[in-house]
Order: sequence, then C-alpha cells, then structure tokens
Amino acid sequence: MCGMPQQPPVRSTPRRPTRPDASMSLITNVMDHSLDDGYAEAAARKKATGEGGLPRTLRAKLGLAAGLVLAALVVTVGAAQARIAAPVVAKEREELIDRIDRETETADELEDTVDELRADVGARQREALEQSGDGGRLELMGVLAGASAVHGPGVKLVVDDAKDAGTGADGDPRGSSGFSDTGRVRDRDLQRVVNGLWESGAEAISINGQRLTALSAIRAAGDAILVDNRPLVPPYTVLAVGDGERLSTRFQNSADGLYLHALQENYGIRTGISVEDDLRLPAAPSVTVRTAQPKTEQTEKGTS
Repeated sequence: MCGMPQQPPVRSTPRRPTRPDASMSLITNVMDHSLDDGYAEAAARKKATGEGGLPRTLRAKLGLAAGLVLAALVVTVGAAQARIAAPVVAKEREELIDRIDRETETADELEDTVDELRADVGARQREALEQSGDGGRLELMGVLAGASAVHGPGVKLVVDDAKDAGTGADGDPRGSSGFSDTGRVRDRDLQRVVNGLWESGAEAISINGQRLTALSAIRAAGDAILVDNRPLVPPYTVLAVGDGERLSTRFQNSADGLYLHALQENYGIRTGISVEDDLRLPAAPSVTVRTAQPKTEQTEKGTS
C-alpha cells in the first residue's frame, strides 16, 4: 500500500444539475418579473385603499353615458305625457275662447243698451228744455251745457302724431309701450288745445265727435287718450263753433296756440287749422249733475 502512488483529493464542488433554459436566462428573468417593482408596489397600494378597478377616464365616460340615457328617458316620458295631455289642453283652450267670446258679446250688448239709455235721457232733457218757459234762455243753457246739438261757423283743428312716432307690431298707434315717444300726442296736449279754444271764444267743442261739456275730462289710460272715458285714436279732430276768423286768429296767437306750434317744430307733431262755414256738433250723450241741485221754492224758503 505504501508503495502505490496516491491520487490527489478532488477539491471541486459537486456539479449541480443544469436547467434546460439556462441558456435563456435574460428571457426567463423578463418573464418572471414582467412588472417593475415600483408598478407592483403602486398596484398593491391601490388595491389596499380600494382605488383599484376601472381607470378614471373610463369611469367618467360610463357616468356620462348613463346620464345621457337617463336624460333621454326623461325627455321621452315627458313627450309622451305631453302628447297624451295635448287634447285635454286644446279642449280647455277652446272652452275658454268660447267663454271669452260670449262674455264679450254680453258686454257689447250692455254697452249698446247704455248708449240707448243715454240717448233717451238726453232726448228727454232736450224735450224738457223746449217745453219749459223762457225758451231762448233755456236753449242757450242747453247749448252751453252741451245738452243740445249745435251747428254754425267755427274752426277745424286736426292734431296727429309725428310720422316717425312709434307704433305697435300690428300698426296700431297705441300699440307701443306708453307715451315715452315725444312724437306722440298726449292727453295734456289736447287739454291745452281745448282750454285755448275755450279762452279764444269757442261756444261749443267736440273731439272726434265727442261733445265736451263743463264736466268733461281728458285723461290718459295706458296708451290711449280718453275723453269722458271713451278711448280716442289719432288723428284728433277738434271742432269749435264760434266766430271762425276771430277764433282762429286768437287761438294761434294765444299761449296754447304757440305751445301747439312748438310741438310741431320740435317734435314733428302734425297740426292743421282751417276756418269752416258750418260745423255740426252732436249733443253730449248725457249731462249728469252730481252736486248741484235745481232751485225750488223750499230751498228759497230755507235760505230766507
């Protein structure tokens, strides 16, 4: 045994069995670690906090789509309900229109009745004046009070809005919103015209066929000018019975005549005055005295 040579001991480590894919270590590493560690940690945090699931943009699109579907559903249901209720609404509208027409006809009939009664009262008043004593004095009182129709010489004065004055959509001169347009005739303009004619010597005056009395009022209601609560529309034709030439001259030289001329020069209001040989003015529909009472024997005894 001692004479045989000894072999050196094996110092290398035992050889491990090799993997079949050892030659593809790079590809294997990529497959085993497809996500970066940072992405993996972020995904783990979202999962832990409940933020995982669909992306935010996708959730927003889905929410928008759901809202559009809901809105379309509401519109569809509303249209269906409106279609169902349309016949009922149309029927109610027709019934309301018929009711308005009936009430309008009734109001027109009542207004005609009132006009007839006023005419009858006026005729009876004139008849009573004619049958009373001192016919000349009573006739003059009837003329001055407007209870009797008159005719005679005088002046004809026409006052109209300016050409460029505002009008409503239907062409009605009173269809705009109030008297803000300075090119339109106002109630106080007619008041000054009438007062100027009275002061200049007029014995009887009418506006658009409406006889004026001591109780007449010229007012504005909305866009309309009222004379004794009757609406008038332009042009306004003022007839004044009196000494024609003298009445025309005195009125045009008066303060009210100059005021009317200033309206024409500054605002374009159209005016025209002419002397007429024969004017016919109707009687006032009725003369109602609210305060004065006729003088009787009892009142004379009471005051004596």
